[in-house]
Formats: sequence, structure tokens, C-alpha cells
Amino acid sequence: MPAPAQSGRGMTTSDQLARHARKIPDEIALRFAGTGRSYRELDERVSRLANALADRGVAAGDRIAVLGRNGPEIVESYFAAARLGAICVPVNFRLVADEVAYVLADSGARAVIVDELFTGTLAKASDVDVQLVVGDSGDYEAALAAASPVHAEIAVDEQSPAFIMYTSGTTGRPKGAVLSHHNLLMHTFSSAVHHGITGEDKAWLVGVPLFHIAGVSGMLPYLLQGGRIVIAASGRFDPAETAELLAGERITACFLVPAQWQAICDLPDLAAHDLSALRRITWGAAPASTTLLRAMFEKFPDTDITTAFGQTECSPVTTVLRGEDALRKIGSVGTPMLNVEVRIVDEDMHDVPQGEVGEIVYRGPTVMREYWGKPAETAEAFRGGWFHSGDLVRQDEDGYLYVVDRKKDMIISGGENIYCAEIEDVLAAHPKIAEVALIGVPDERWGETPLAVVGPRDAADPPSPGDIADWCQDRLAGYKRPRRLAVVDELPRNPSGKVLKTRLRADHAAGRLTVQE
Repeated sequence: MPAPAQSGRGMTTSDQLARHARKIPDEIALRFAGTGRSYRELDERVSRLANALADRGVAAGDRIAVLGRNGPEIVESYFAAARLGAICVPVNFRLVADEVAYVLADSGARAVIVDELFTGTLAKASDVDVQLVVGDSGDYEAALAAASPVHAEIAVDEQSPAFIMYTSGTTGRPKGAVLSHHNLLMHTFSSAVHHGITGEDKAWLVGVPLFHIAGVSGMLPYLLQGGRIVIAASGRFDPAETAELLAGERITACFLVPAQWQAICDLPDLAAHDLSALRRITWGAAPASTTLLRAMFEKFPDTDITTAFGQTECSPVTTVLRGEDALRKIGSVGTPMLNVEVRIVDEDMHDVPQGEVGEIVYRGPTVMREYWGKPAETAEAFRGGWFHSGDLVRQDEDGYLYVVDRKKDMIISGGENIYCAEIEDVLAAHPKIAEVALIGVPDERWGETPLAVVGPRDAADPPSPGDIADWCQDRLAGYKRPRRLAVVDELPRNPSGKVLKTRLRADHAAGRLTVQE
């Protein structure tokens, strides 16, 4: 427990909520499915939930897992954990029971707040003692009604863990990135400054799952300034419904992944929606082709289009490309955000010359504390005193960064390094291709060779091997051109929009391209 002087200097998300409940109690804090909760109402419900959990034996330092679809109860759970000094563990609701069991066991969850839709999954996964079930058949509302509304003054050390965010696990079992209250607070302040967020940014749309770091951290700068958070329902993304939500709620800013922006840009009646309130739109979590970026500039000419790049372990944004540079430096992920220090290094932690490819490593107050319960993995991630991202980048003469590939996704063919993102960007501009992912597959001659897995714009007229070969002839060096092609209905993605390349490597057979030298 921190000393009184220390606790008086700290600030958590719970403290920010309580401050707004005192200053602007009647302003709307949350909107969901056409209904809203004021800052006073939200603050009281958070206090009741924190007290209900405390009454059931949950204390500071305990882990509270949250397994549910997007909704106000998820946000309440996050703030209640902070108010208790407990550690929140968001759980991907798309996981099967064995995967949920791993997260609960790895984190040592003491309590679970679960959507009634997933109680069956939870029953197969764990027998955690303390459970509150959200929904008509659950006891969540009854537990809040029975609990005290009085805000318990628990001193929470700003450096203590706030969240254990499990990484997407595209290369194996996920690891729990431990983010402190200080990590999130510094990211909130840095985002507000770097994105130019002001008090006029009143409505933020949460268009991604709230178990994802983009869902958690994206809303914090707006809540910090007393804004309104509008939560989109979970489920299959519907671009038309999202456009209606943007217009109807007069959204001023939002974050979506590239696949979602692509679907919105493809709407034939997008211009019919009144999106004049939009001041800023942000994309990230997965690569976007220059073709998509140009479409976004065309469809949203009066909106600040911002690229946000980073990863869960960094709370998550590390670099930003803002609107004034979006066209001039198209394809870049921008420059480091406030409070983020970067280097581009080789395998021996030597800085690479400007313009050459290296791994980007980070240092700063937004970088996670550790991987939960994994000291060896933590030590490796912080090798040389910097956090190793696994992302390969280059820096231009003006200091702008360009992502070349994920280190683990790079293909080595005949001794040549092939960066998947570069080839994917070229193929994404083909008129017959809606989405594409490049993977390396075994090749007797070259060791590995590139395989292009594509989703066609028109299922009745997919691109042929000849189409791909012709397209690449004058756009890519011979060794970079895909030698094999697979056409699929859609690419497998995790909830953050990242293509699951491990699944592609495991599952895909491919036809061979006619290579034109």
C-alpha cells in the first residue's frame, strides 16, 4: 500500500471518472444501443460493482477477468477493477473453452465478470469462485443493486498493474502484457497531445472489441476530457450500420482497422450519410495498402486521417502519422509519439544506417512492465535495455518510419530477404483483388518461395496466375514475385484485424504460377 503522500500524487482511470462525476455529473459518458449513462450514473455503478466484488473477497492485486461482448458493463468492469486496485484481464470472447482456460489459469484470475452468452464456455474452462453474470438471466444487476454506492477510498499505486492484456497469439500461446496505471495515463496524455485531441472532440466511437488494447486505450483520452464514448455492438462488422452510427451519434473521432475502413469506403451510398461531425479518423492494428489510403483521402477529404502504429506491449501506440503528412508521406507510419524513444537496430543492437532495414526497439513510460509470469520471455523482450518489437522498419531522410514487415514473417528465398508487406501492397492494387496476404512456403530450389493468398473482389471472376504474373512483371523484382497463388473467400483474421498467417501456412495448398522472367 503506498504512503498517503504517494497516493495523493497518483491518478488512475477510476480517479478521472470520479473527477468528472463531480464536475460534469449530468454529461453523458457512455452511449450504447440508443441509451446513455451520465458521468454520475457511471461513477455510482462503478462504485457499486467495486463494492460488490470486495464483498465477495476480491482485493487489491487480485485478477478480475472480463469475458463479454461490447457494452457498458465491460467499461464498468474496467473502472471497478481500477477502483479496487485489482488487475483487469480482458478475455477475447471468440476463444474456445481451452483457450479461455489458458488465460484464466495463466493470469490466476480470482473473479470473472461474464456475459450470459458465454457462461457455457466459462463452465468448461474454469471453476473460478467469484462470478457475476451480465444479462437478463444473470446476477450482475442484482449484485450492483445490493452493494453500497459509496466510493471506497482505496489508495492505488500508479505504478501497479492495471491490465494484463493477452497478445493476439498469432505465433503461439498468447503472453500477458502487464500495463500499469502509469503506462495508460502517459499514453492517454501523449495521445491527446500528438493527435491534437481537444475538448471539442466530444464523441469517440469504439468500433473494435473492448477486449482489445485499441478498445481500451482509444477511449481514455476522450474520457479524460469529459467526452462521450459511443460503443458499437459486437458481431460481424456491418459497414452500412457503422456509417449510420457515425452519422446518427455525430461521432467526432473513431478508430477502425483497415479491413473495416475498406468496407466503409466501398459503400455505394457513403456520401448520403451526414458525416460532417467527423474531425479525425484513425486506422491501425494491421497494414493498410496505399490503394486503401488513397480511397480514404478521397472519401473523407475534410477529415484528419491518422495512422496509429504500435503494439499491445506499448499501451499501444508508438508512432503516428497525422493528416498534414498523410499524403506527403503516404505509406509511412509517421514519427515517434510523445514519450516514446525509438532506435532501429540490427541483431547485435547496433543502429543501422538511415534508409536500411532493422528492428524497431522502444523505451519510455508507455512500455509494459513485463510479461505476466514469464521472466525469461520478459528478459528476452528487453534485451539490451530496450523493448524489442519484432517489427522491421526503415527510416527516410526526414525521420519518417516505414514498416517493412514483421521480423518473423520475413521470407528468405535463395538468400534474398523478401518483405511481405511490400509485395502485399503491390498486389492489393490489382483490380481483381480485395485482400491479400503473402506467406513463405517450402521450395526445393529456393528454400522458401512466396505464396499469395488472395480474396477476390468478384468471386465469379477471381485473378488467375497469369493475371498475378502480368501485374508483378513491371512492379516487382523477379525474386519478389509470388510463385504460387491460392484464392479464398476471405482471409482468416483475429479480432484486431491481423491476418492469421500461421493458419494460412498450416492450411493452404496452392496452384503454381507461370513465372515470367
